[in-house]
Amino acid sequence: MQLDVLKKRRLPDAETVFPISEAEMIARYEGVFTAAVNDVLREMGYVYQTLPHTIQGITLDMRTAGFAFTLKGSKNLYIEDEMPDRAKMLDAITPYSIAVWDTSQDDESAQWGEVMSMAAMKRGCRGAVVDGGVRDTDRIIAMKFPVFARYRTSNAMMGRFRMIGYQLPIRIGNVDILPGDVIMADMDGVIVVPRKLAMEVLERAEAIRDQEKGIKKMVNEGLGATEIVDRGGYF
Repeated sequence: MQLDVLKKRRLPDAETVFPISEAEMIARYEGVFTAAVNDVLREMGYVYQTLPHTIQGITLDMRTAGFAFTLKGSKNLYIEDEMPDRAKMLDAITPYSIAVWDTSQDDESAQWGEVMSMAAMKRGCRGAVVDGGVRDTDRIIAMKFPVFARYRTSNAMMGRFRMIGYQLPIRIGNVDILPGDVIMADMDGVIVVPRKLAMEVLERAEAIRDQEKGIKKMVNEGLGATEIVDRGGYF
């Protein structure tokens, strides 16, 4: 059995080198919006890059962008202290990252909370995306750490859920996510940009943002929709 091609597709992209710094790239992604990024990916043939719509910010005004730091876990009744493993995971988080939890569709536990948010922030993490639960919600909101999750609960993981590993390929919904992919999240949800496309998608999304300024100007000036389309606009 030849597995080399599949194996290569699921390895983190170590070949893509950006012409700008990671800090600049993330700042510029935060200057656009998920709808524009989504439209660009669709133009490129990537139509399934959005995470399930049930994953939303714990407040509507939360927005962030960063590079995927992936985590995987699942329901597990086994009770044994996994704090050393969680500590190693938190210490491995890199600047400009976003923690992304694939929980195997858990519907019971909170995989993210206040103290993890504090530790991640100290490492330069820019937010968390959890296909599962969050707790300590009011305190996370107070520290202005962007968290996007499926539900809120007071349930801790111990005795209910265990981390399997981190910085490995994951899937949330129908989206494959590799460590280092670009994650962008705002009030319209969460979108994943494959790392190899990140620069091209960013530049095109910025162009769309700037083009829409002109379209909005024409609308405000009273031009009809047909004339706007004739001039290259869209709705």
